[in-house]
Amino acid sequence: MTNKLRDLVGPGRLASVMSVHNPLSARLAELAGFDGIWASGFELSAAYGVPDASLLSFSQHLDMTRAIVERGYGNAVNVMHVVGAYARAGVAAVVIEDKTFPKDTSLLAGGRQDLVRIEEFQGKIAAARAAGREHDLLVIARTEALIADLGLDEALKRAQAYSEAGADMILVHSKRKTPDEIIGFTRRWSKETRLVIVPTAYPDLTEAKIRELGKIGMVIYGNHAIRAAVTAMRQVFAEIRADRGIHNIDKRIVSVEEIFELQRVADMKQAEKEYLR
Repeated sequence: MTNKLRDLVGPGRLASVMSVHNPLSARLAELAGFDGIWASGFELSAAYGVPDASLLSFSQHLDMTRAIVERGYGNAVNVMHVVGAYARAGVAAVVIEDKTFPKDTSLLAGGRQDLVRIEEFQGKIAAARAAGREHDLLVIARTEALIADLGLDEALKRAQAYSEAGADMILVHSKRKTPDEIIGFTRRWSKETRLVIVPTAYPDLTEAKIRELGKIGMVIYGNHAIRAAVTAMRQVFAEIRADRGIHNIDKRIVSVEEIFELQRVADMKQAEKEYLR
């Protein structure tokens, strides 16, 4: 099985990936022209109204991922089980991170950001590769060393170890408000393994600037779908309450017919016409 994502993140390429939390947001990301979608644990937790603190079960995340495709928990043995399930569900890549379980979300002030031992995480990478090999699954190893304030040297040490363990890509995350930390990491990165970044905290690092760094193969916009949804719904709900009706807002939101298009209702009706007898 050939994984198209491998070509999109190769040398000289930059894949642009949007986070999603359900099939509708995935469809919108597809229509907007993104190269890929990221089934975001943060967004899914927010959609359920709970903190991103390992509160959702594996099955909840997997079921939503399956739904998105169809339109790291525990030790190395758990990783093999989880990654194998995602590979069979049809995903192109998995991201596993080197934080202890249960975790706190990376950008939470004062959050719990403890990391596992390097050797333990190398084992998880090897297990993930074994579980996804049949499906040519990309294993992206994410180091939270910068999030945990352990510094560039520790981040580079961990990233190098994860690359040597067989990770296809390295995701390096930062909570700094400027991209200096990420730029410094990228400039010191000497391996051929391509990098992945999530510029949530440092939005001024545009794709043009990312391309200039030369070593980054993927940029993930990690929580913008759910933030956009909250922004829009909050505005619309407030106006409906203020107006005591939908007579004003109805003209400024998408039509029901546009929702039908996103749901591919026309395809369903055509199938009914052909096959229902």
